[in-house]
Amino acid sequence: MARMRQLARLIGELEDQLIVCMRCGMCQAVCPLYEETGREADVARGKLALLDGLSREMFKDPKGVSESLNRCLLCGSCEANCPSGVRVLDIFLKARAILAGYMGLSPVKKAILRGILARPAFFDSLMEWGARFQTVFTKPVDDALGTSCARFLSPVLADRRIKPLAAVPFHAKVPERDAPAGRSSLKVAFFVGCLIDKIFPEVAETVLRVLDHHGVGVFLPRNQACCGIPAASSGDTATFRKLVSHNLERFDAGRFDYLVTACATCTFTIRKIWPLLLEDADPETKARAAAVSSKTLDIHQFLAAHIQDVPPAAEPLEDAAPVVTYHDPCHLRKSLGVFVEPRRLIQANPNYRFREMPEADRCCGLGGSFGLEHYDLSSSIGKRKRNSIIETGCAVVATGCPACMIQLHDVLSRSGDRIAVRHAIQIYGEILDSS
Repeated sequence: MARMRQLARLIGELEDQLIVCMRCGMCQAVCPLYEETGREADVARGKLALLDGLSREMFKDPKGVSESLNRCLLCGSCEANCPSGVRVLDIFLKARAILAGYMGLSPVKKAILRGILARPAFFDSLMEWGARFQTVFTKPVDDALGTSCARFLSPVLADRRIKPLAAVPFHAKVPERDAPAGRSSLKVAFFVGCLIDKIFPEVAETVLRVLDHHGVGVFLPRNQACCGIPAASSGDTATFRKLVSHNLERFDAGRFDYLVTACATCTFTIRKIWPLLLEDADPETKARAAAVSSKTLDIHQFLAAHIQDVPPAAEPLEDAAPVVTYHDPCHLRKSLGVFVEPRRLIQANPNYRFREMPEADRCCGLGGSFGLEHYDLSSSIGKRKRNSIIETGCAVVATGCPACMIQLHDVLSRSGDRIAVRHAIQIYGEILDSS
């Protein structure tokens, strides 16, 4: 009973944020999950009402509340569309941390987050072994997109079309770097991120090539860890802080003007979630995290804002040039306001015709662990994105998030669509390859 009262008290600390919600329903109109289910409990307004009930000592079903809070993509559509400025993502992440602290993590999440993710060197080794033996469990199914499916019935893989682990991860190709600034007079730290490192190392290679081309020095410390978003979204504050501390130790060793990433979610996590979930950390840790967070930029944002010789948008060299379209990652556009910059870099490549897709900023449906736990809903939301892509008649769909790339590979491959999925920085990088 004492623990229940303590949890109610902690939830009550969110009251100042909860009372801002007017229950107007604007979040309902943009929630991709509500679009699929029509359930009030799935929309932000319903979840906030539930939390508001807890703060008034109506907390009787922590498991039910936890399940409701975790049925969320954390895409930020509700927050971006809220006329009252309710910080929905902040509230949900704090509430998840409180509930996880009270209820504990499930054995599976504890094994993954604390047994694997919190141990970066072990995580790297495990994934490298996984890359060697993945063909035992998966088989190629789509040569055009390079996807595979499960060889055996699997509750995790189900009928997904997955991008396999890279044969050689990026950290094995480029363990570390500390190159001085060139003609740009700028030096950046490069945070790679788990998915790019282990599934899309070619994206990280392009980032380095682009930075080298523009005379930008790069500090790349070895043994980087996950940015912490899986732990944060699961409410595992202990693992989150361990990962942040690990990364801070690595990046403290270098001097740089900005920290750049090619992962929308990593950028969002470092800029927004690190300060949010370290509010009660010791002053030194808070200051170190704030120093890194304040100078973290998405790679497209960095190039567009700070590099003078990025070429402008170019007219296609041929009328029949292939069409490229762009999907806005939720964390990049809705949470960080970055959407012009990737388009600018894509349109600098004259070998494509750029065409906007309908609802370019609508969530693709992955949502991290949401896509694992609710694949049917994730897939259904993804089909709407697939239809928007098809409508453009494109040959290539680009985005700025490796997680979105995974989802787009899945929905396009299962529909038999022979459309390439690329990172926007790769489209830009092609200019350098042909020059």
